[in-house]
Amino acid sequence: MNAPVRLSETVRAVDLHDPGEVRRIEAFVRERGASLFHRPAWLLGVEAGTGQRAGGFFAQRMGTITGWLPLTEVRSALFGKALVSSGFGVGGGICAESEAAVDALAAAAERAAETRGFASVELRGTPIPPREGWRQWDDRHCGFERALAADDEAELLAIPRKARAEVRKGLANQLPVRVGRGRDDLAAHYAVYSQSVRNLGTPVFPKKLFAAMLAAFPDEADILTVFADGAPIASVLSFYHDGAVMPFWGGGTQAARGARANELMYYELMLHARKRGMERFDFGRSKTGSGPWKFKKNWGFTPQPLTYGEWSAPGRRPRDIDPTSAAYSRRIELWKKLPLPLANLIGPPIARGLA
Repeated sequence: MNAPVRLSETVRAVDLHDPGEVRRIEAFVRERGASLFHRPAWLLGVEAGTGQRAGGFFAQRMGTITGWLPLTEVRSALFGKALVSSGFGVGGGICAESEAAVDALAAAAERAAETRGFASVELRGTPIPPREGWRQWDDRHCGFERALAADDEAELLAIPRKARAEVRKGLANQLPVRVGRGRDDLAAHYAVYSQSVRNLGTPVFPKKLFAAMLAAFPDEADILTVFADGAPIASVLSFYHDGAVMPFWGGGTQAARGARANELMYYELMLHARKRGMERFDFGRSKTGSGPWKFKKNWGFTPQPLTYGEWSAPGRRPRDIDPTSAAYSRRIELWKKLPLPLANLIGPPIARGLA
């Protein structure tokens, strides 16, 4: 009588510059219904836009993929080194068919971190491996998502009364709204976004990142911009994935507040997304209890706690990139006072390490 054959997971590093491997991983992500941030296209766009290397590990059994861990190899002179799943994303983590695959992928990431000098492995999504050295939390950030309504009026009525009144004020101003992916759209978006994040005390990401992400998602990303007197005052770069629109990098100038341009922008994006065939509006991640958290809640979205996890190499401290950390409060206040041209000059080299 022959002994039964035991089939175990084998894990190896992915080569995301091999088109064949990219197709296999993309197919696995679609089959599993995984997030935008699991897609090789996301990792490669980040690499092209920031220089932070795209990588990861996949598990397989008898040639069939059973698990995938996307990773951005983040290196920063200011913030240290970390393997992040996924860099510049709000999701990611291990996508696998079994606990065995989860364990094997986590072990591979731990070994890579230790041997290559990364202080930690960060997972922005479940499952968090039940392995020694891992910790998890769900009290720092929330996600916000709801179904889109059937038509324009129903969408407006789905917004709670006080927030709906602000949208109506924005509509009454009859501000021009443009959707596109061209050079002018990128320029308008960056002009608004860089001012918005400077006002919040945060270094702006490289302009190259936004262009790279549009190139990485030619049919699944665009920019919606609101104008006043010919100038952009609110703009958002959004992604479309698995039936949902995700307004990801957005903001407004000081002029946007009085014109209710931010409110108009999100409402117009809801209408645009429905016309593109989307069924859900994913309002993204916000720090629990923060101003954006309250804004989204006031729009009728229910906060859903996000579970993240982290493993630190023995004797190493994980990086701290939380802008609400006490260590950064003084720096944030100083950054808010920088002239915009100076902030846009020195910000991108810093921000590329905040993946």
